Amino acid sequence: MSPTTRVIAIVIVVAMLLAGAGVTVAAVFTSGGSGQTGSGDARRAPAPTTTPAPGAQRPPSPALAPYYRQRIDWQPCGEVEECATLTVPLDYRRPGGDTIGIAVLRVPAADPSERLGSLVVNPGGPGAPGTSYAAGGTGVFTQPVLDHYDVVGFDPRGTGASEPVDCLSDEDLDTFLAQDPDPDTAGEADDLVSGIETFFQGCVDRSGPIVGHVSTVETARDVDVLRSALGESALDYLGASYGTKLGATYADLFPARVGRMVLDGAVDVSLSSRELSLGQAAGFETALRAYVEDCIGADDCPLGESLDEGLQRIKDFLVEVDGEPLAGMGDRELTEGRAFYGMILPLYVRDYWDLLTQAFEAAFDGDGSILLRLSDAYASRDVDGSYVDNSAEAIYAINCLDDPYAVTADQVPAQVPAFERASPTLGRAFAWSLVSCDGIQVSASEPAPDITAAGAAPILVVGTTRDPATPYVWAQALADQLASGVLLTRDGDGHTGYNSGNDCVDSVVEGYLVDGTVPEDDTTC
Repeated sequence: MSPTTRVIAIVIVVAMLLAGAGVTVAAVFTSGGSGQTGSGDARRAPAPTTTPAPGAQRPPSPALAPYYRQRIDWQPCGEVEECATLTVPLDYRRPGGDTIGIAVLRVPAADPSERLGSLVVNPGGPGAPGTSYAAGGTGVFTQPVLDHYDVVGFDPRGTGASEPVDCLSDEDLDTFLAQDPDPDTAGEADDLVSGIETFFQGCVDRSGPIVGHVSTVETARDVDVLRSALGESALDYLGASYGTKLGATYADLFPARVGRMVLDGAVDVSLSSRELSLGQAAGFETALRAYVEDCIGADDCPLGESLDEGLQRIKDFLVEVDGEPLAGMGDRELTEGRAFYGMILPLYVRDYWDLLTQAFEAAFDGDGSILLRLSDAYASRDVDGSYVDNSAEAIYAINCLDDPYAVTADQVPAQVPAFERASPTLGRAFAWSLVSCDGIQVSASEPAPDITAAGAAPILVVGTTRDPATPYVWAQALADQLASGVLLTRDGDGHTGYNSGNDCVDSVVEGYLVDGTVPEDDTTC
């Protein structure tokens, strides 16, 4: 578990990962650079570009001028997508030193005659590749946004194809992710701490200097270089989950450059790592309770007939798997760690609740394969044992660089009561996540700002009332902290609000991005 949020911001290709498992899954959106936007509009006509407005490429300092004067050389990389590499300094304190390349992908506006400009997007994580997010088409964005904007995604530094952080071999990463997230013996606790120390030492040994330069502040500076290279005088931006922290950081560093900004599934940027973990424990407990209530209301729920019975069955199951792992796939067993993450993933999307029920049914009969596949999807692990991206490693590297707070193993028991009050079912695992940054080998090149974004244009903050990963109170807090924050509430389940089946939310977001209509603060859908 990360110190804050392991975000699956793009709908994961669960159907593909469960192929052959005998599992019934509703059709879902396929993410990635497949070359299909979802609209079926295959074309190769050159996309229009934005002519830089006066001052659009003015650098914050003269030494950064070569980066800010870049123009992006787009090349076809799919049926409609175009790809390029943006050059940025490894260390903004030394702009004349080493550089790194940032992978960028653009899906041109579907209706060039109505094009407004570029919409930069980020799916969260931290660590999720933004190029796949941009390529997501109607599975991620609604058609009015696709019609009016070039959707531009980038892999943040240290992730995806942008100088990715590497900390462990695939085999060692398997072992790391299979660890008990809730150790109940001294030996399990020692293994957890040793695994974390090995992980961070591996980051330094396998990644080199980049591992010390993947902070959110540095990525926000990259975003401004990208804005300039796109020729935009202001940044239009849509960020989900951790992407809201990135967007808020950008707004604080460059308030005069903020255009139409939407922060969906908001992170409370004022909270410490401990407070974030505590809030997320409560968020997942809320989501789990909502799932169990839904399950017991249907026929043949494997969890029992009452909420308390269902929650206790889940808690007992994790203890059972800790004592005796289940058969999974091949020689891979379902450990408690894999069961935990396999259970967490479907809580992000309400449409996956039926899948979680199928997974429990199979597991209670001794078959851990569905939960194991869900755990693999959570970690971006492919069926062949390789990892589709480095998000499972980058999340630790980025979060711990932003806030290296950690407790030692012998300090965790004192934290457990507060976490069990927040989450009686899962609290101990979230309490143990507080050791996740113990052993980090590097420190950030500059401190994170206290974020208010004074002077920025209106920023639309979207919160969902039963969001497991970014609790609704975080959206309320971020909207209050931002000087120009405007809160939009989605009453519902699952992670993030835009394009999640609520027409009211979609209409408000589209009205803001396309027409510039700022909704009333505290609008509820």
